[in-house]
Amino acid sequence: MVSFESDYTTGAHPAVLQRLLETNREPLPGYGADGYCARAAEKIRAACGAPQADVCFLAGGTQANAVAASVLLRDHEGAVAAETGHIAAHEAGAIEYTGHKVLTLPQHEGKLDADELARFLAAFYADENHAHMVHPGMVYLSHPTEYGTLYALGELTAIAGICRRYGMRLYLDGARLGCALASPAADMALPDIARLCDAFTIGGTKMGALCGEALVFPRGDMPPHMLASVKRRGALLAKGRLLGVQFDALFTDGLYLAIGRHADEAAQRLKELFVRRGYALRLDSPTNQQFVILSAAQAARLKERGVAFSFWEALADDAMVARFATCWSTTQEDLASLEAALC
Repeated sequence: MVSFESDYTTGAHPAVLQRLLETNREPLPGYGADGYCARAAEKIRAACGAPQADVCFLAGGTQANAVAASVLLRDHEGAVAAETGHIAAHEAGAIEYTGHKVLTLPQHEGKLDADELARFLAAFYADENHAHMVHPGMVYLSHPTEYGTLYALGELTAIAGICRRYGMRLYLDGARLGCALASPAADMALPDIARLCDAFTIGGTKMGALCGEALVFPRGDMPPHMLASVKRRGALLAKGRLLGVQFDALFTDGLYLAIGRHADEAAQRLKELFVRRGYALRLDSPTNQQFVILSAAQAARLKERGVAFSFWEALADDAMVARFATCWSTTQEDLASLEAALC
């Protein structure tokens, strides 16, 4: 069997695992107060070009998004997201569980459109009854999006400008951020994201860590008593070292971007295999997630031949969009097995 089901179906990158082994017997303070968390945070600040940034390490992506929303939003506010955004479609109402509504707008290959966002906000404040409504307090973006697509620097700049105009926070979910930054199609770097966003995550779970996300407040304005806020939400690890050691490894010698580059390159080769055999793509993704249109017969045949993938959306006539994801552990042998299954 060969699996392209997701980018977290295997464990940790060997370099990350090695550091966990090397530090395993070292007694360290708990709750993120250890030197590895401090060193990882310093490396993230340097990579962001934001020496004043605050960094909070959390175990998972949904957890990080829920914590971020609950500390960034006031009681009466909600988060604006594309209808396909992870917080809107794939987190079991985790944001709503914190008491904040997700306000959805149409998606365009997974992305929010700045002009539509501006019209939505103008219409909201033009409504004479808006005082009785959930106020849009934050914009949520995924980069890459749930369809593997990327925001251009100009698009992020425009959305950031709208957020400033309306006094909203801009939050970017970077669960696969390394794949975005490493893509040849990308025109912005980590310092651009740090400059434009109020908070963002640097994903580890899908980028070679066993688990872990770094929640970054690039202006050094992390809400006070953050540790207590995280703990009250059941998100504080006693062995915070687990996250610090991993992110320290990921941000040593360019490993984080190297993992993203490897996954992206494997995904482009995967895409070429399908295209050469006449399969249609749902869209052209430049990152590690590829979306292929399969008939019911094609999907069944691939499964019979030991190829694992994810269902993404249903189409007419029993067709479907299937997602194929690559990661740090995808090998040439995996791609060769897929090629053989397509024959």
